[in-house]
Amino acid sequence: MQYTQKVLDHFMKPHNIGKLEKPDIIATEGSPACGDQVTIYLKVNEESKVIEDISFQSYGCASNIATGSIITDLAKGKTLTEAMQITWKDAADALDGLPPVKMHCSVLAVDTLHTAIKKYEIEHNLREPDKFNKKSIEEELRKVIYPTVGEDIVTLKMVKYIGFADGVATVDLDIPRFDQHKDNVAEEIREHLERFLEIKEIKVNY
Repeated sequence: MQYTQKVLDHFMKPHNIGKLEKPDIIATEGSPACGDQVTIYLKVNEESKVIEDISFQSYGCASNIATGSIITDLAKGKTLTEAMQITWKDAADALDGLPPVKMHCSVLAVDTLHTAIKKYEIEHNLREPDKFNKKSIEEELRKVIYPTVGEDIVTLKMVKYIGFADGVATVDLDIPRFDQHKDNVAEEIREHLERFLEIKEIKVNY
């Protein structure tokens, strides 16, 4: 697997790694059981809402560590609003690219950052908790990466139908049954949707 020099640099000598002393907020996404996990620690200036300090801890591969490192560089010194605009593509671009099969690491790092910011804003009455609806499912599916090309399954028009009724989320995929990645994609969909308390059952059809 070919990594850029920036990925290797951030993997070998990650920036802002470790726990912060007395952080204002902590957020963790992913799971060691699934292979990757990232924790973000934030210190925020209460008046300016600038991220004054940020660090991370991660469990996973070289790409997981590198994306955790670069996302802290990108967010540090930005306001919460500015940091919320950072995308997983921004993180990958800042590393001069990632192998398509590792692009999900960029998604996880940015997702963890955004979760930390939302938690801080909710705790400080700066936003209301997100309301769950069918659109919430679509937004979460935009974080599911098809590994061959390193793009999300919604952009690739692989999602034919999204439904939600009586606690059951249904996702119909336009993906050939012989596709070698179909089961991995389905499992990643389940992992992403399991975070919603409103969803009691997940059906992925292809």
